[in-house]
Amino acid sequence: MRETTTVRGASRPPRVRPAGWWWDALLLAGLVGLTVALATDHFFGIDRAVADWAGEHRPAAAYWVARVFNFLGQGTPLTLLAAGLGVLLAVRLRSVRPVLPPVAAFALTYLTIGPLKVWTARPAPSASIKEPFLPPEQTLPLFQHDLPVSYAQSYPSGHVANAIVWYGMLALLVAPLLRSFGRQLPTWLVTVVRVVPPLVVLTTTTYLGWHWLTDSVAGLLLGLLLDRLLHRVPWDRLPLPGRLCAWDRPFTSIT
Repeated sequence: MRETTTVRGASRPPRVRPAGWWWDALLLAGLVGLTVALATDHFFGIDRAVADWAGEHRPAAAYWVARVFNFLGQGTPLTLLAAGLGVLLAVRLRSVRPVLPPVAAFALTYLTIGPLKVWTARPAPSASIKEPFLPPEQTLPLFQHDLPVSYAQSYPSGHVANAIVWYGMLALLVAPLLRSFGRQLPTWLVTVVRVVPPLVVLTTTTYLGWHWLTDSVAGLLLGLLLDRLLHRVPWDRLPLPGRLCAWDRPFTSIT
């Protein structure tokens, strides 16, 4: 294994793009504003119009194509893949640090996406044509806590939020893994990995009627916020217990 270069500057968060905490604040404000708007019965017309259009333009072939592509947003396989890459990079570099981002991403998504779904208690568009067979107008509002939890977890879209977070994690880990083999991940490919799968998941999830459009938009806002928080962490400079000193090498800054 070739030697790695350690770059441990001042303890400031890594740069994210677009830079500045203003973007994080705008994402949070957008998510809060959208939630308040839905709680006061706004945007229901848009949600219904998109859901009805999708239902009327969903032939069998398009349905199955969308369903296959929607697997790009499955949280469990993405979590396992990111964890596996983290372990592989950790073994190759003899460093525990590559394992930290997937663990943090799992904890952050687990503590945000699920609780928000339970708290907002919104049914999916399909709740009117399958269990619990609600009247169409009752499938739109938030905070329907009288319904079983399994029937009211549509907002925000976990598929979309997970796709943004986990493809961001994959890009974070694949790049240094390739560098450890003397190869470089093209910048354009990093952008493709981080952008295309979440957009595909957002489109297919809405098209299949598994989420309202505003569910997917909320998942987008939440996912981008979580992704920015995770990429602000100085993974190469986090303090580790002394017993791990033999496994304390940087990974994001290797050359």
